[in-house]
Amino acid sequence: VQLQASGGGLVQPGGSLRLSCAASGFNLDYYVIGWFRQAPGQEREGVSCMSHNDDSNYIVDSVKGRFSISRDSAKNTAYLQMNFLEPEDTAVYYCATDTTTPGGSCPPMGYNYWGQGTLVTVSS
Repeated sequence: VQLQASGGGLVQPGGSLRLSCAASGFNLDYYVIGWFRQAPGQEREGVSCMSHNDDSNYIVDSVKGRFSISRDSAKNTAYLQMNFLEPEDTAVYYCATDTTTPGGSCPPMGYNYWGQGTLVTVSS
C-alpha cells in the first residue's frame, strides 16, 4: 500500500491548487481517504475526509466553501481542490487512508497509511 501526494507549490493569495493523492496496492473506492495539513510550529489538522460512498464526507469549517475533496476511480487517485487560497493555508499537506475498515465512514478511528506530504505556500 502506498500513497503519493503531489501538486503543492507556491501560489499567490486568491489562487488555486489541486493536490493529488495517487494510491497503489489497494482500491481507493473502498476506503476512507483523508487530507491533513501541518503548518510550521502547529499541530496537524484534519482538513477533509471522504468515505467510500461519500455518505459521511466532511470538510473543516476554516476551508469550507473554498476546498473540495473528490476521487477519480479510473486513476485510483483522490484530490483536494483548493480555491481562494489564503496565507493561513500555508502548510505541508498529507493524504492518508484507513485500510483496516473497508466501507468505513468519516472520520475513521485512525489512519494506517500516510502519503509523504506536499508543501503548499501561499504568499505574494
